[in-house]
Amino acid sequence: MNSTRIVTYLSPPAEVSMADRWFEVAAIDHFWTRRRFEVLQKSAGGLITNAREIAEIGCGHGLLQLQIEDTYDREVTGFDLNQIALNQNVSRRSAINCYDIYHRNPGLAGKFDLIFLFDILEHIADEDGFLSAALFHLAPGGKLAVNVPAGMWAYSTFDAAVGHVRRYSIASLRETAMRSGLAVKQWTYWGLPLVPMLVLRKLWLLGQHDKDKIISKGFDSRGKFINNLVSAISRCEPVPQEFLGIALMAVLERS
Repeated sequence: MNSTRIVTYLSPPAEVSMADRWFEVAAIDHFWTRRRFEVLQKSAGGLITNAREIAEIGCGHGLLQLQIEDTYDREVTGFDLNQIALNQNVSRRSAINCYDIYHRNPGLAGKFDLIFLFDILEHIADEDGFLSAALFHLAPGGKLAVNVPAGMWAYSTFDAAVGHVRRYSIASLRETAMRSGLAVKQWTYWGLPLVPMLVLRKLWLLGQHDKDKIISKGFDSRGKFINNLVSAISRCEPVPQEFLGIALMAVLERS
């Protein structure tokens, strides 16, 4: 827990479709966390530099907030409802808010030029209602930066354990965006070198039932050496690329 940070309560905490255990195993130096940020830098880093106000809906324990603080010297206003995640937020100076975006706080209307929805949409049953609420907070001409797990073929026991409703293809993400009056302006799959690991994880976790163990085993970086090795291997792909990956990153804007 980062006891030096203050959480502002704009809404009461609430249960979300995200397993608490994930926040205990997902670390800033995990190969997946590293690679996700590298892909963001390559594909949409300029958006961070140019945005006036930045927010992350579903900030969790602040990994992306911290990465942006350290790399771009920018603050990212974080919103989440999970008290456990908020209590563990590792960002150093970005605002942390317990906030239900469906409440549409008038003081936050159209405030942000860039909003991150990183690994959030896959947890939401009602994508359209969620995106409508998110767009209330987006400034005219603003952008949504989205990251989601890729490929329903890869949906597994791990996805169910962490609260994933679905995985995405670029076609399904475009369809979701269009229903909310959004267009995909740029996109990339990423994690192509990690696809074999994803397949092996799906097979390895078959028949497992303990949710916490599934998450721990399914996201374990296997120690410093393996973590650094996999991190290096994960960089062996060009981005953007449209072939295949474990995840999909895209920038959306109003049509």
